[in-house]
This record gives sequence, structure tokens and C-alpha cells, in this order.
Amino acid sequence: MAHPHRLVMLALALAGLAAIIHYMDWSWLPAYLPKLWNGLLMTLAMLGSSVVVGFVFALPLGLAQVTGPRILRWLATGFCTVIRGTPLLLQLWLFYYGLGSLFAQFPEIRDSWAWAYLRQAWPYGFIALTISFAAYQGEVMRGAFAGVPRGELEAARAFGMSRWLVFRRVWFPRSVFRALPTLTGEIILQLKSTPLVATITVTDLYAIVTRARQETFLTYEPLLLLAAIYICLSGILVIAMRWLENRVPTGR
Repeated sequence: MAHPHRLVMLALALAGLAAIIHYMDWSWLPAYLPKLWNGLLMTLAMLGSSVVVGFVFALPLGLAQVTGPRILRWLATGFCTVIRGTPLLLQLWLFYYGLGSLFAQFPEIRDSWAWAYLRQAWPYGFIALTISFAAYQGEVMRGAFAGVPRGELEAARAFGMSRWLVFRRVWFPRSVFRALPTLTGEIILQLKSTPLVATITVTDLYAIVTRARQETFLTYEPLLLLAAIYICLSGILVIAMRWLENRVPTGR
């Protein structure tokens, strides 16, 4: 049975939404829908690719800090510390304006097949977002790997499992399960970081909304639409990750 205060909050939210739709100017929206769709696809592409590739890099970063040789521990810790200690916007500009300008000075690069991609902005946005996610998630995986009880790993070794088999069947699944709640939060933060790529001319959702504001001289309507889209995306991500959490075996 629904609580009365929740019904009141829902009614107020619906009333506010109806007022926004009725009293604000949405005549500009049909003309911008194709551009908004393309911007949404770019945002999702940046988010999905950086999360997947970043998580792949986060695994060795976390593992190196737990079991690696001292030099690898220092390198992994130093990498995570530097990336987490500097703003993502600064990293984006360093890659785009710094590394991109450096590539342009070499004729070998300008004349190669790679220049068709390196002259664009999105590869640098992807690199910066991926490195940032890898550094943050690498710290999460370090804690997850270290948090698995040593008794479980020793018991698996006692059954005659090799180190790789122990990692694949015990250590890695248990660590991922422990990291899933935090991983959900990191993905949401990554989603909210993607608008920064608009500062290096990547045409994502935020860039399209900014262009709509400048061309229509409207402020609230485009920004409220952008907020609603990000809220919906965040909700979908939370639901998907909760579904995944319920289907990953706990190992207990």
C-alpha cells in the first residue's frame, strides 16, 4: 500500500510537469529532435565505450596494487593518484590541445591513415574519459580484490586449483560482486562527466542543447529537457545494474 506522503509528492511532481509542458515554449523541439537524437547517440557511445574499456584497464590496476611486484604497485598507485587528483576538464584539454597539436607537427602522422581519426575531437574525449574511469574504478577494484577473505582463496588452492583457476572461479567473481554497487555510482558519475567533451567540440547531447539555447534564445526549456534526459538515463542505468546485482552469484 502506498504511503500518503508519497502520493502527495507524486501528485506535486505530476502537477509541476504538467505546468512545465503547458506554460513553456516547446515549439522549437520538433526541429531539433534529429540533432538531439544524434547527440544522445554520441553521449551513449562515449559513456559505453569509456566504461567498458576503462573497466578492462581497471582490473590490472586494482590487481597490481594488491598482488603485484613493488614497482607495479607504485606505478599503478601513482597513475590512479595523478588521474584522480586532477580535474577531468584539464585532462581533456591536455589530450586535445596538447597531444592533438603534437600529432599535427609530425608529417608521418598527418600522412597516415590514423590522421583521419586523430584530427577529430572524439578520440581525445574517449581517451580522457576512459583513463579517468580506469583510475577511479582501479581504486574500487583494489578494495574489492583486497576484501575477498584469504581463507576462500586458500581453500580453493587446497582443492588443487591453479592460480589462474582460483582467480577465474573465486577471486574475480567475488571481487566483481563486491564492487557492483560502487560501480553503479561510478557509471552514473561517468554519465554526468560526458558533457565536458563538448568543450573540445564533440557534438554530444549537451552541445546540441547549448546550440538550441543560443539559436532560440530560450534558457529554461532546453536545460529542463537536458535534465530530464539525464535523469531518465540515470534511472535506466540504476535499474540495469540492480538487475545485474541480483543475478551475479554472491559466492556465499
